[in-house]
Amino acid sequence: MDELIVFSVSEVTAHLKQVIEAQIEPLYVRGEISNYTRHPSGHIYFSLKDANANLRCTFFRNSNIYLDFEPEEGMEVICFGKLTIYEKGSTYNLNVYSMQLAGRGNLARLFELLKKKLQAEDLFEESHKKPLPKYPRRIGIVTSPAGAALQDILNILKRRYPVEVIVFPALVQGEDAPPTLIQGIRYFNEIDNVDVIILTRGGGSQEDLFCFNDEQLARTIYDSKIPVISAVGHEIDFTIADFVADLRAPTPSAAAELVVPNRSDVINYLNALEERLTNSIKSKIYILRNQINELQLHLTALHPRAIWQSYKKRIDQASIEFLNLASNMQQQLHRYSNKQVEAFHTMQYLLQSKLHQYQQNLDELTLTLPSEMAKKFKETENRISMLELQLENISPKHMLNKGYALVQRGEHIITSVKELTLEEEISLRMKDGSADVKVQDIYPEPENGNSTAD
Repeated sequence: MDELIVFSVSEVTAHLKQVIEAQIEPLYVRGEISNYTRHPSGHIYFSLKDANANLRCTFFRNSNIYLDFEPEEGMEVICFGKLTIYEKGSTYNLNVYSMQLAGRGNLARLFELLKKKLQAEDLFEESHKKPLPKYPRRIGIVTSPAGAALQDILNILKRRYPVEVIVFPALVQGEDAPPTLIQGIRYFNEIDNVDVIILTRGGGSQEDLFCFNDEQLARTIYDSKIPVISAVGHEIDFTIADFVADLRAPTPSAAAELVVPNRSDVINYLNALEERLTNSIKSKIYILRNQINELQLHLTALHPRAIWQSYKKRIDQASIEFLNLASNMQQQLHRYSNKQVEAFHTMQYLLQSKLHQYQQNLDELTLTLPSEMAKKFKETENRISMLELQLENISPKHMLNKGYALVQRGEHIITSVKELTLEEEISLRMKDGSADVKVQDIYPEPENGNSTAD
């Protein structure tokens, strides 16, 4: 035992740590997240597991701040990091430098990121989408010549509405596919001899269709002068090309049905249009025929002979009317002359009658005027005498004869004691003379039954 070299557990663990860290370069590890914890410090602790093993991982804050998604329990990811030994627990650990989604999860994340970016730039707006031609003469298809999608489209076009088709061969799967798809769209825009472009491929996995989620392809579709139909995969599949295209078809077959009308529908429409045009032409011919008949009648009426006969008839009618008018005027003059004579005799008789009446009235007035004037003079004298008597009764002299006196201050006649003042000298005029007196007392008439003295 004394010859044996014995290591402690710490020494063994330290040695293993040194060997692992020195010999194993940083590596990628794929697995499912479990026991996920985000520490308040910002560090992330979790385990990567698969069906047979479990690996503890540490994702330090200075590395995970660049993470563009939030890890979740059960999420499948690919981590890049350095293996190390945790000496205290004697367990190995992966110090994670970066993390990305694995498989479909990563594709879905990339899809959503690009979708949000292009949507923010309004590449999906309906106002930017171009209308499809109703009756295209030539169609450009960008797809794989060997794909079933192309044959489905050609068969349906042949059955529904035969039209010229130009196929641009392109890859429809893998990392090399987007440049060929872009080249096809640009080719048709440069030659400018197609009415619409169909970008298509058949169904497949999300990974198979991911080439149609290319950003440059989306911008090429947006910049296309020619309308673009996206027909990628099945009805449940959606790609960025679907959102930016002028029309999204759920399947390649649906694209063929949407891009052209049904031949039978077009024939029925043309037949109906022919019938409408025929009826319209017949109606127009009927109207024009009636107009021609009316013009013929009008032209007949405008013939010189017809015009001369019309004027001759009007002249004859005018002559007859003139003769009738002259005869009526002569009769009217005769009747007017008779009425004038009658009116003169009547007026003469009325004037003589009025003069005779006025003469009689004048004679009567001449006889009665002296007596009437004497009567009027007598009535006037009697009225004057009566007025003189009334005037004498109300004269100041008559009132003075009755014992009344006239109070005066100079020429002013005083009618109220309110005009008097004590010790004032005034004049009293009576029937036979006047006297000057001095006011010693004033006795106003009582007001409201009370007597007061000043």
